[in-house]
Amino acid sequence: MLAKRIIPCLDVKDGETVKGTNFVNLRSAGDPVELGKAYSEQGADELAFLDITASHEGRKTFTEMVTRVAATVNIPFTVGGGIGELRDVDRLLCAGADKVSVNSAALRRPELIDEIANHFGSQVCVVAIDARQDSDGHWTCYLNGGRVPTERSLFEWAHEVQERGAGEILFTSMNHDGVKAGFANDALRRLSDTLSIPIIASGGAGCMQHFRDVFTEGRADAALAASVFHFGEISIPELKHYLQTEGITIRL
Repeated sequence: MLAKRIIPCLDVKDGETVKGTNFVNLRSAGDPVELGKAYSEQGADELAFLDITASHEGRKTFTEMVTRVAATVNIPFTVGGGIGELRDVDRLLCAGADKVSVNSAALRRPELIDEIANHFGSQVCVVAIDARQDSDGHWTCYLNGGRVPTERSLFEWAHEVQERGAGEILFTSMNHDGVKAGFANDALRRLSDTLSIPIIASGGAGCMQHFRDVFTEGRADAALAASVFHFGEISIPELKHYLQTEGITIRL
């Protein structure tokens, strides 16, 4: 069995790490390069750096931070935000990123997924999906950092993403984001059961048991979290040892 992965996520705005609740009410969490270095040293399996306002404000993800991260950490990391064409991907990979994450641009022009996968390989292409569940149980995908609803549903879009060649899906439940009440395990399990590519769970981590549940009940391949790591509520070494005692395959 492949080891499950723990991925700290650093949402970057104006050069600093921020964290909010349900995608709003942001507060500072520190320097992204220093945080990334600390997580690498603590045993994180991967890192994710997301420029959370790049699409909304029409900016390109800056490469200077990516270059600094690449010189500082020794684990794979993904960069997302404002990626709309192959030259953006090329610039970030040349700066040292291992993967890129696309979200709004892929929803607007799904062919971008094919282009990235064909040009750089599926392993480079992570498609992030931000979705909110309504009172009827329907999951709707959102653009621009959770600001703009679309007509695409989570499960049909995830299937198309896989068919177009994405290597992984990073699914964030907007309902669960920052609430710390657990991941969207029912939706994650459905994604994992119907797709063959890895699913990264995001939104809802509040305690170590939530990570156990997302791997056992949600059947996710990786779990991504932010504030519980940024503000010292959960330490990665303790989390990994806990998961091992719960019978989950994890790299120590």
